[in-house]
Amino acid sequence: MSEAPQHRANWWRVFGAPIVVGVLSLAGLLSALLAGDPGRYFSWFALGVPLAIAAWAYLRKA
Repeated sequence: MSEAPQHRANWWRVFGAPIVVGVLSLAGLLSALLAGDPGRYFSWFALGVPLAIAAWAYLRKA
């Protein structure tokens, strides 16, 4: 009984990574608007992660 039901495990596998990337992007946008210099540096990182993932996926298929 310690395992999660099968449908919950599949849901997290499908939607887990996009949710994490979306939350990271939102945090990057908000930190660029609301925070000072540390927020600016975090925003570069947080908004660069989705671009790096897209580039990795594109180069992997090419």
